Amino acid sequence: MGDDSEWMKLPIDQKCEHKLWKARLNGYEEALKLFQKIDDEKSPEWSKYLGLIKKFVTDSNAVAQLKGLEAALAYVENAHIAGKTTGEVASGVVNKVFNQPKARAKELGLDICLMYIEIEKGEAVQEELLKGLDNKNPKIIVACIETLRKALSEFGSKIISLKPIIKVLPKLFESREKAVRDEAKLLAVEIYRWIRDALRPPLQNINSVQLKELEEEWVKVSSAAPKQTRFLRSQQELKAKFEQQQAAGGDADGGGDDEEEAVPQVDAYELLEAVEILSKLPKDFYEKIEAKKWQERKEALEAVEVLVKNPKLESGDYADLVKVLKKVIGKDTNVMLVALAAKCLAGLASGLRKKFGQYAGHVVPTILEKFKEKKPQVVQALQEAIDAIFLTTTLQNISEDVLAVMDNKNPTIKQQTSLFIARSFRHCTPSTLPKSLLKPFCAALLKHINDSAPEVRDAGFEALGTALKVAGEKAVNPFLADVDKLKLDRIKECAEKVELVYGKKTGVAAEKKESKPVAGKAPGLSGTGGDKETKDAASKPGPLKKAPAVKSGVPPKKGKPAAAAGMGGAGAKGKKGPETKEIFESELSIEVCEEKAAAVLPASCIQQLDSGNWKERLACMEEFQKAVELMERSEMPCQALVRMLAKKPGWKETNFQVMQMKLHIVALIAQKGNFSKTSAQVVLDGLVDKVGDVKCGSNAKEAMTAIAEACQLPWTAEQVVAMAFSQKNPKNQSETLNWLSNAIKEFGFSGLNVKAFISNVKTALAATNPAVRTSAITLLGVMYLYVGPPLRMFFEDEKPALLSQIDAEFEKMQGQTAPAPTRGISRHSAVGGDDGEEEEQEDVGNDVVDLLPRTDISDKITAELVSKIGDKTWKVRKEGLDEVTSIINDAKFIQPNIGELPAALKSRLNDSNKILVQQTLSILQQLATAMGPNIKQHVKNLGIPVITVLGDSKNNVRAAALATVNAWAEQTGMKEWLEGEDLSEELKKENPFLRQELLGWLAEKLPTLRSVPSDLLLCVPHLYSCLEDRNGDVRKKAQDALPFFMMHLGFEKMAKATSKLKPTSKDQVLAMLEKAKANMPAKPAPAKPSSRVVGGAASAKFQPASVLAEDLGSNTMESKPDPKKAKVGGASSKAKGVQGKKVLSKPNLKEDDDKSGPIFIIVPNGKEQRMKDEKGLKVLKWNFTTPRDEYIEQLKTQMSSCVAKWLQDEMFHADFQHHNKALAVMIEHLESEKDGVISCLDLILKWLTLRFFDTNTSVLMKALEYLKLLFSLLSQEEYHLTENEASSFIPYLILKVGEPKDVIRKDVRAILNRMCLIYPASKMFTFVMEGTKSKNSKQRAECLEELGCLVESYGMNVCQPTPGKALKEMATHIGDRDNTVRNAALNTIVTVYNVHGDQVFKLIGNLSEKDMSMLEERIKRSAKRPSAAPVRQAEEKPQRTQNISANASMLRKGPAEDMSSKLKYVMIHYGLQNRNMSSHSETTHAVPREFQLDLDEIENDNSTVRCEMPALVQHKLDDIFEPVLIPEPKIRAVSPHFDDMHSNTASTINFVISQVASGDINTSVQALAQIDEVLRQEDKAEAMSGHIDQFLIATFMQLRLIYNTHMADEKLDKDEIVKLYSCIIGSMISLFQIESLAREASTGVLKDLMHGLITLMLDSRVEDLEEGEQVIRSVNLLVVKVLEKSDQTNILSALLVLLQDSLLATASSPKFSELVMKCLWRMVRLLPETINSINLDRILLDIHIFMKVFPKEKLKQCKSEFPIRTLKTLLHTLCKLKGPKILDHLTMIDNKNESELEAHLCRVMKHSMDQTGNKADKDTEKGASRIEEKASKAKVNDILAEIFKKIGSKENTKEGLAELYEYKKKYSDADIEPFLKNSSQFFQSYVERGLRLIETEREGKGRIAASTGISPQMEGTCVPASTHTVSSSIGNTNGEEVGPSVYLERLKILRQRCGLDNAKQEDRPPLTSLLSKPALPTVASSTDMLHSKLSQLRESREQYQHLDLDSNQTHSSGIGTTLASPSSAAANIDDLKKRLERIKSSRK
Repeated sequence: MGDDSEWMKLPIDQKCEHKLWKARLNGYEEALKLFQKIDDEKSPEWSKYLGLIKKFVTDSNAVAQLKGLEAALAYVENAHIAGKTTGEVASGVVNKVFNQPKARAKELGLDICLMYIEIEKGEAVQEELLKGLDNKNPKIIVACIETLRKALSEFGSKIISLKPIIKVLPKLFESREKAVRDEAKLLAVEIYRWIRDALRPPLQNINSVQLKELEEEWVKVSSAAPKQTRFLRSQQELKAKFEQQQAAGGDADGGGDDEEEAVPQVDAYELLEAVEILSKLPKDFYEKIEAKKWQERKEALEAVEVLVKNPKLESGDYADLVKVLKKVIGKDTNVMLVALAAKCLAGLASGLRKKFGQYAGHVVPTILEKFKEKKPQVVQALQEAIDAIFLTTTLQNISEDVLAVMDNKNPTIKQQTSLFIARSFRHCTPSTLPKSLLKPFCAALLKHINDSAPEVRDAGFEALGTALKVAGEKAVNPFLADVDKLKLDRIKECAEKVELVYGKKTGVAAEKKESKPVAGKAPGLSGTGGDKETKDAASKPGPLKKAPAVKSGVPPKKGKPAAAAGMGGAGAKGKKGPETKEIFESELSIEVCEEKAAAVLPASCIQQLDSGNWKERLACMEEFQKAVELMERSEMPCQALVRMLAKKPGWKETNFQVMQMKLHIVALIAQKGNFSKTSAQVVLDGLVDKVGDVKCGSNAKEAMTAIAEACQLPWTAEQVVAMAFSQKNPKNQSETLNWLSNAIKEFGFSGLNVKAFISNVKTALAATNPAVRTSAITLLGVMYLYVGPPLRMFFEDEKPALLSQIDAEFEKMQGQTAPAPTRGISRHSAVGGDDGEEEEQEDVGNDVVDLLPRTDISDKITAELVSKIGDKTWKVRKEGLDEVTSIINDAKFIQPNIGELPAALKSRLNDSNKILVQQTLSILQQLATAMGPNIKQHVKNLGIPVITVLGDSKNNVRAAALATVNAWAEQTGMKEWLEGEDLSEELKKENPFLRQELLGWLAEKLPTLRSVPSDLLLCVPHLYSCLEDRNGDVRKKAQDALPFFMMHLGFEKMAKATSKLKPTSKDQVLAMLEKAKANMPAKPAPAKPSSRVVGGAASAKFQPASVLAEDLGSNTMESKPDPKKAKVGGASSKAKGVQGKKVLSKPNLKEDDDKSGPIFIIVPNGKEQRMKDEKGLKVLKWNFTTPRDEYIEQLKTQMSSCVAKWLQDEMFHADFQHHNKALAVMIEHLESEKDGVISCLDLILKWLTLRFFDTNTSVLMKALEYLKLLFSLLSQEEYHLTENEASSFIPYLILKVGEPKDVIRKDVRAILNRMCLIYPASKMFTFVMEGTKSKNSKQRAECLEELGCLVESYGMNVCQPTPGKALKEMATHIGDRDNTVRNAALNTIVTVYNVHGDQVFKLIGNLSEKDMSMLEERIKRSAKRPSAAPVRQAEEKPQRTQNISANASMLRKGPAEDMSSKLKYVMIHYGLQNRNMSSHSETTHAVPREFQLDLDEIENDNSTVRCEMPALVQHKLDDIFEPVLIPEPKIRAVSPHFDDMHSNTASTINFVISQVASGDINTSVQALAQIDEVLRQEDKAEAMSGHIDQFLIATFMQLRLIYNTHMADEKLDKDEIVKLYSCIIGSMISLFQIESLAREASTGVLKDLMHGLITLMLDSRVEDLEEGEQVIRSVNLLVVKVLEKSDQTNILSALLVLLQDSLLATASSPKFSELVMKCLWRMVRLLPETINSINLDRILLDIHIFMKVFPKEKLKQCKSEFPIRTLKTLLHTLCKLKGPKILDHLTMIDNKNESELEAHLCRVMKHSMDQTGNKADKDTEKGASRIEEKASKAKVNDILAEIFKKIGSKENTKEGLAELYEYKKKYSDADIEPFLKNSSQFFQSYVERGLRLIETEREGKGRIAASTGISPQMEGTCVPASTHTVSSSIGNTNGEEVGPSVYLERLKILRQRCGLDNAKQEDRPPLTSLLSKPALPTVASSTDMLHSKLSQLRESREQYQHLDLDSNQTHSSGIGTTLASPSSAAANIDDLKKRLERIKSSRK
């Protein structure tokens, strides 16, 4: 067992792959335990096994395989990623497990398959199992069948799709293996359990013996519906329900309902293969069918009959076939053939189903008319045919044809049609049988039940009974108002016998279904028994007077207003009428009335009624009125009272006072009593007579209105108008019409009989009295509001003068909205549901269109014309089309019957001549207008072909087709288009034009629909293929349409549809679906009549679309005014949006005058007073969930004093158009009335919160637009929101963040951002935090994101009440049930993490494990994503505070991160430690992507940035700095977040510094002034420590900006520039007077600074300025300061590099180099004092590089000898000061022989020694003799080997290191590389550390070993620096192990003292170079530095990820540094050099 021990040690996953089976077995066992133990399904542990699971199940060793299967099962059950393994594991199970002899293996394999199905992977498993059925091994086939059966029996047919299984069943029955056949039989029985008889057709062809056996088995199957017993993970609630039921003993009833829907009814049709039959028709079929001999015709038909017996037919063009069959049925004399043709049609219809729908309209009338045949077999065949055809279409589509036949004289036709209707109704549901269909059918059937032929009557009763059963009494009763009781009972009796098919087209399971719906309806039926209706209704109480939809059980009395008007008044609406049976109150005799009246009125009153003295009559009336006022509704005998009033003198009363009272009493009775139409008829005549009376007219109108309210306006109006026009008095006529105009506005238009009014209006228009005409025109105007443009069509033949008056009236109404009905609603809405209201509104316009006289043009569409249109020559075709155009033009409005025209036009749509195609399209457009809504029936045969034209390659043809489709859709609505497969077939075509046009059209139409046919789902697969189309436009359109499809189909269905896609496509599409889900608009709400504008659209059908389109903010209105350009005298209807705009442009002149003044009136102290009132609770506090009336009233009152009256009317108008108008005015006046706006700001904001509760999108958008402008204005005005304003506005604004529409959310977020400029972010934070508690998930998500943005922009201090509490609150949302909310919460916390680091975890506290893992995962991901925390651009003003005391707190909240981002990049480039930029490793190793950006921009940054600084100096900085004084060096890695206060000072300084580089001079000056002030105060200057480089960079960027931009800007006042210069120089002088700060400046920065200053001194433009001399003198002084006070090493080094650059740059002026050299001489003069603080090694390295670039020869060629003299002087001075020791300082030079430095030094030394006569120092000899020593190489190797051996041993390590150090010092050229190469990383770093320690000790200068040099891994990758570029030693940009920044300052100072440069561009050289040839870091200019760092960091990012770093080392180096690969760096360098040269030259 020796080898056992080896594998025992391996980790589990490796054991599972081991080659020994025992090892694997052991691995599987442990894996099984592990899988059962891991309780987090998302644990990373799972992913280790992702690739292994397949091996688990396919293990070659049977024993191990069993264990493997168990482990795999556990894995699939518990791991969330198990789904990814489905395909491979299932295929492994099928091929390698199912063939195993062990039953247990098979069982486990089966369980694994079922488990995959449970985790939603059913489709993949099923696919593998079906593949398994083709396997050669019968064992596998049997196991696969068994698995499928098991899956089906447990999961049910919803989850296991049966179609593919049934397809292979017959094949399985043919298998040779008995086992397979038996298993197949069991499967067939199982399938039968689920789908019953639908399984029969597919299996009809199997072996008859087998079929018989099956039948026997099927009989045994229990009839109970099967139930799903195992559930998917997503069906857990179902599962719980199921378990409850089981527990409750499987309560059968309870489960019944659910189960009905749980088992989807499978349609056998779906399971069949479609057969193509058109090609199989006999060749001579069409000739034979026309043959003279009936036998030949019969043969042809029989051939078809055989073909159509196929139960499912392939779709194709059956038009010709249908046409000949129709001809046989209609024209053939042989009845046998008629029957045969009918059978063929029936077969076609049932084989094609919905695809036959387009032909249905052609054949239905023919079949119905053929019912005149008496022969039973013909009748039966025709019945079967028409029933089959009905199922392919909808009742709506064929209703016209059917209704036309119902008036036929032949009783058999009538009878059969009624029976057909009855059968059709059975297939309907209440929703497919709307009132609009019921109405015409009921009307026609009512004639049938009164027919003389009994069979017609019976059929009529049956049909009406069926309608009653299907639609319910509520819907049908209004149409049966005039039916006598006997007939009504007969109808009800029929209704009870009816059995509904309820949508089951297959007839299967109908029995089961029936019982339920019937039961459901029964109570309603018995409710209103006939007997109730005969009772005397007058006595019935109840306020429910006119319920439009009275529930079936309400006592009938309330339904008062009879539908008599409805039926009799030709087409008046019965709808608003009662929904119960309407009964007149019986007329009472005058005696009875007197009796009843006497019972309720005082006796004296009745006696004085007809007194001769008017005063007595008046007194009597007063008593009468009192009595009426006191009566209860139930006791008031209305009819008796009004008859008393009508008693002599009645309405002939002569005294007007008495008359007025009398009329008033009538109104009272109508209002207070149960007033019936009978009572109304008693008084109406009298009222109409008095309506024109000057004194009593108003009382008469009041009484009429009251009666209209009691008896409903439609009836009252009709009576009143008829009476008015039956008498001669014109005054009465005009006043009646005026009353009616008013009444319509008050009651709304629903139910009015347009036709009757129109005839009366025509009479009135012809009247001689002008007042009558005027009233009539006014009435027309009011009607126009409701009916829209179609109204004009009725008056086209009026005289032109009159017509122009009518047009002027209509024009006035354009754009106005029909007011919301104010009367007659309360009672209706009590019962009437939306549906009633909605439909009526919709029908008004339609009715009008229906009433138009339509011409029948079918006789003009001759065969000759049709053949012309199809002629070969295009000119003839064109003539034909021209004729059609003129026929339609002449007819104006046409009937739907247009003969053969559709087919002729259809063939022209694909004409080769595009002009004809366009002409055909315009004809079709015209046709739509002319035919109106009836064009519906042509959608399938003409509309869909128009869609095909959308694929045309010519743009203009496509545009024409789109216009046509829109014109049609406007008439037909969208339902017709979306039904059936036609649209999906079009989308399937891979034509990019067609696809993009069609998707664009759908995206426009779908959002306006409230519901769509389910067939829309068929388009989804094609929509998905469009998402991946090659054509970009198609993809874009598909993405745009996605949310609208989802809005109707729901996310689940859409996601489910992706299952058919390839895995890659599926993932992409699902991602898009997720995105679309976020943008999904809400379904349009049912448009209520109040908001409906009928004025807008030409056909009322389209109205809802136009209104909703606006609601959706979609562009439908702007983009196209209605395409319905009917010839209506040019009144082409404007879309609503357009009218809306009109209103603004054309106010009445009257109003204009008073609109001139200001709109906001400034009331002194008004706002303060309002706040006091609110505080003192004198008024309501503005706080509500929805605004109640008292809030609105209060606001109105408060506004009345300070808002212009006319504007206030607009603001509080009931109609949204007016709100838009008000907002437009407010936007207009915003700039001009700033003070007014501010003084009323609280009221404006409150009014806007009310607008947030409106549903109208256009108002909301406008309000948000205004808010954006408003807040921009306020921040310019530096206004600060008060608490009161904020608290009454912000919470409501935040509600809108949750809007479903994207645009609105964006706007709201933008407004929130702007608000932070005028309201403290920290207070804002609390409001937004409140918003996260909303129920609306979108709102929660957006609020969380906003919180993230606040923290990101303003730092942690915005978190209120404390960061801890706030974060805990945010973290709770990680577990939210909504995905977007979870993501937002995670992102927000990651943002905080980026700002605040690991402390976040401490603040969040305990999270559930799942949430925590999600968060950690997200943080990890965000770290990989290379981006520095994004920085808000500095354009945002920091918060303004009103009082200075707030300033201190403000600063803490100040925009910590608001450093202008460009500067931030520079900071990172320089590797400056910027404390606020989350000092974490992230900034280091992830090199932010942005770095690749902005070099060019940095160079010429001239953007203007408006900024305000938080004042720096108001701080009490003293206490802040205490921590700085107590360094505790022992602690290394304290969390980076030392002390918030400190970091905030830093952030403020960062911010102010960032302002220095601003393009805006004032901003810059202000910032410089603040910094200067800090620098001048000793106690505060320390605050600048750590920010010096940053400040200097900002300064020289500003200098560059002045030089390049400002100086060249003619417009700028030069004084400004001088001011800026003096500020810059002033603050720099202050800085360079403080030595400790001045020394922090690093080499690169000093180099750039000197460059900037010298350039300034040489700028001739400055000298020309007035104070230019002064500026240059100051610069001189500054330069001296810089030279004296900076770190001497750094400045010397900087000057050398600058000199080198200036000599290299040809463009540089010699003056420049000269000044640099003067500076160098100055430095040389200072050397004697400073020599000890200088790091000579570095200076000599710089000189070495300089000499390498400029050898002596080259220097001598220079025009001036200055450079060479300068260099010599410098070296000479150094030698003089240091003596021979100078040669020890060449350590940093790699290959000394490359330059002349060493030789030069030696020469200088010799020279000076000769002069002084001293003995040559030993060192010099050493220097000179070095070369000889190099020879003894071999010896060297031995010595080194010895030393390394010592280091390697435990005891002598120290000694060995010391020797190595000595040796290295002695032979600096010795090559120790080979000895290190083979050692481990760890050993190398150890040696390096050891050497450094010794160096530190020996040097005795107390040098500190910088713990953060280049980490040891840098070794092999060090790049030899070529020419003057930067060495590759890149330090981590952030430097130190990030510890509290207090120590950073310290460390910087210490580093300087040791000569280590703070910019660290030449951090510790790597070990090998230390020991052998030192690397040579040069100081490049700051820009060069950036470049090289960037390029290297970029290349190295990839490498870094692959390096296996030893953990110790990563610690030792502080932060893992990035490595650069030699080649890449070198390659990049040349490229960078070129770029830099370009930048430099352009700068000079």
